[in-house]
Amino acid sequence: MLSRTFARMLRNHAVRSERRTHVRTLKWGKGIRVFGDAGGASAGKAMRKHLMYGLAIVIAAAGLTLAGPGAGSAEAATACSGRKVKTVTFTTGELRIYKSRRYACAITVSKRPGVRQVMVVTIQARGSRVAKDSGRFTHRAGPVTVYALNRCVRAHGVVGTRKASTGWILC
Repeated sequence: MLSRTFARMLRNHAVRSERRTHVRTLKWGKGIRVFGDAGGASAGKAMRKHLMYGLAIVIAAAGLTLAGPGAGSAEAATACSGRKVKTVTFTTGELRIYKSRRYACAITVSKRPGVRQVMVVTIQARGSRVAKDSGRFTHRAGPVTVYALNRCVRAHGVVGTRKASTGWILC
């Protein structure tokens, strides 16, 4: 599939180049042979141009194939933006707090993913209301986000019957 498409693109590009550089004949066989005018300089330029164009396409296709989607990321994608500032571990899970410049975010993650259990996560910035997510989840509760520019925050997480809190942090 790639070779047919590549050959078609190269052939179309060669025909356009043929009109510009007065190349008389272009033959396809085991290799590309260009018979140009008496000087041969324009045929050599056209040949180099075609090969560079084809090489660029092959390298791009190989790079996408080998890299695949998401290559290069060292850790799994999180639901919260910002950097992780605190992790509170307890017997049934952990409470993770993330902070960007303006916002704080919290999630509660179960240590036994796949099992549906009661989970709760709350986060509160000092002087504002509590943001909460609760229910019966299989992997995580949250994310919940609050505006926390120049404010302390506190978070609380529950997985099953165990819970954890942070107290006021990021002051």
